[in-house]
Amino acid sequence: MDRRDALKTLSLGTLAASFAMTGCEQAPEEAAKQHKFWKHVTEEDLEKWESQFFTDHEFETVRQLSNLIIPADERSGNAEDAGVPEFIDFMMLDRPQNQTPIRGGLNWLDVQCQKRFNKKFVDCTEQQQKEMLDEIAYPEVASPEMQPGVTFFNRFRDLVASGFWSSKIGIEDIGYMGNQPYDWQGCSHEALEHIGLADKAKANT
Repeated sequence: MDRRDALKTLSLGTLAASFAMTGCEQAPEEAAKQHKFWKHVTEEDLEKWESQFFTDHEFETVRQLSNLIIPADERSGNAEDAGVPEFIDFMMLDRPQNQTPIRGGLNWLDVQCQKRFNKKFVDCTEQQQKEMLDEIAYPEVASPEMQPGVTFFNRFRDLVASGFWSSKIGIEDIGYMGNQPYDWQGCSHEALEHIGLADKAKANT
């Protein structure tokens, strides 16, 4: 299972509960609107988005980090394509308790990259960025001095996953289609035979 599929698995429980409460007859774009952000924000809004909480530098860090967590693949676009950076920006205002941990974590990431590569995270090569993230993405093997980064990354990754798989792109990526017509032809002869009803079914035809 790759990183993207692992994140999807972690997110499906929450999404399933949401769909169960609202009904499963909706198309992806309608299902996505169950979250207040997607309910009020259009694609045009995303194109014109100006950060409500993050500085320009922080927002660029959020953008790059989100795309490293959920890159594009053969099924769909990346986190940025889904509007995840804007989602996270919104969530900073909707859930103020996240502001200090996320802003502090972004700063921590820059400090660590300055120590390692003499430049901030957004100015690092993709390989350098991944090298840094490898130090904090796996709590069970992270060194003690990396624990602040581990805590930040876990929280940030949850935000990315929540934003992506509650978006239209993310719901389509899951394969969610809502109720679809299905032409059921009845049980197979083998199945009826297995439960001892094959002769009865034959007599009724």
